[in-house]
Amino acid sequence: MTGTASSPSTALVRHLVVDEGSAGQRLDNFLLRELKGAPKTLVYRIIRSGEVRINKGRASAESRLQIGDQVRVPPLRLNEPDAQATAAVPAREFPVLFEDEHVLVVDKPAGVAVHGGSGVSFGVIEQLRRARPEAKFLELVHRLDKETSGLLLIAKKRSALTALQDQFRQRETGKTYSALVSGTWPAARKVIDVALHKFLDTAGERRVRAVGADHPDGRRSISLVRIVKAWAGYTLLDVTIKTGRTHQIRVHLQNEGHPIVGDDKYGDFALNKALARGEAVPGLRFERMFLHARRLAFDHPASGERIELAAPLPPDCVTLLNRLPPLPAAAPSTDTPATP
Repeated sequence: MTGTASSPSTALVRHLVVDEGSAGQRLDNFLLRELKGAPKTLVYRIIRSGEVRINKGRASAESRLQIGDQVRVPPLRLNEPDAQATAAVPAREFPVLFEDEHVLVVDKPAGVAVHGGSGVSFGVIEQLRRARPEAKFLELVHRLDKETSGLLLIAKKRSALTALQDQFRQRETGKTYSALVSGTWPAARKVIDVALHKFLDTAGERRVRAVGADHPDGRRSISLVRIVKAWAGYTLLDVTIKTGRTHQIRVHLQNEGHPIVGDDKYGDFALNKALARGEAVPGLRFERMFLHARRLAFDHPASGERIELAAPLPPDCVTLLNRLPPLPAAAPSTDTPATP
């Protein structure tokens, strides 16, 4: 996007030219992005009044922009962006597993939010934008919980964003997670098809619970589970999600009686505390949730080529696995062998 007037905080008419990064975007979303500090009510009012024009013609909030469109924005006096808050976002790059002119895939560490909000001032996307000021477009295609590590897909063009989000909605992507759970997972339990309901607790915090299929607010959720390895008191699982509900894996596994190690919302809190103190595994403190987005597959938004990526387990997770107690050796059979 380019402009022919001064900054949006000045009371002057602006003429914005739509570039590739904004092509295909709705007019209302385009203005909300460009007019930093503008209330939504103001944006929709100036669109309805006809003060916003596309190529000198009236437009609606749903109008889709094309490359080269000229968007007229009326004089508006807006609060200056908080320069101090912007400066507080540290520039940061993350390990890159794949990148071209359309997409970027990074290996997100645990403990880092993917975006600011809900008490978090900034996340991966804000740090990347700060580290790459020349980037015209960087947007999250999907999300990971702050406590989850692993593969995170980012679009570098709007066309890539819409194509990839369509794939996620149509379940054409492959997402597999490594999860260490407490207890011995039953080998026969391979499919979890349990509806989930999202709600706010008394503190206003987002929570999810498993509900019956007939629950009016339940959404069908499917996870496929495969045992990777078992230890005494723990099982490492591969979990492939066929739906992408909030906290899906965490709640599905907890509902089965095998919560994820280190999960501070749905986990075994006594075990988590013992692990963090170095008591559950003597001499080793483990203070994160053991959930890692290890595999991601998608069709490239431009070429259509199937891309499959893998992120290795983080070192702290590998260290924990190497220190877990092995399964007890099977007791020798006392049965009398059959006579041939």
